[in-house]
Amino acid sequence: MVVLNRIYTKTGDGGQTRLASGAPVSKSDRRVEAYGAVDELNAVIGVARLHSGQNDRIDAMLGRIQNELFDLGADLATPLDPEPKWEALRILESQVERLEQEIDWMNETLKALDSFILPGGAPLSAHLHLARTVARRAEREAVRLVETGESVNGAAVRYLNRLSDHLFCAARRANANGAGDIKWKPGATR
Repeated sequence: MVVLNRIYTKTGDGGQTRLASGAPVSKSDRRVEAYGAVDELNAVIGVARLHSGQNDRIDAMLGRIQNELFDLGADLATPLDPEPKWEALRILESQVERLEQEIDWMNETLKALDSFILPGGAPLSAHLHLARTVARRAEREAVRLVETGESVNGAAVRYLNRLSDHLFCAARRANANGAGDIKWKPGATR
């Protein structure tokens, strides 16, 4: 359990922070960027949940996902190499699989797409589309971290990839199972 007695410590005033391992890094470090994007995503999902209304199942999924995003942030804040001296909190493949199962469930009742969709429609849908774009950015940050040779849990990257798909399907469900989707009309304003 985390205990926070003081909210500000002034230790980051010089532009430095510490990873979960205690290693000092710049606040602009790729790893900090990655888990910072995950933190932002969590906040955006929190705002989306304000509009969940009668969508109890979607709200329950989003609540669980918010908790998992904190786990994901801890995962990204803890490099795989060197192996920490404690049991690090890691995203598991079973969590990725659960997202896939939920995507399949949500997609069962959705009308097939015949166009790209513009973010909008119901307030919950619009906020979930925003969350989806933040999830994609968090995924790009995690991939950049991998590409720079940093050690990252592969399940964490896969989780972010599935989560953006999950949020897309949830946004469509929130738009009356896709009936309220706003379709892209290529070149319509030329």
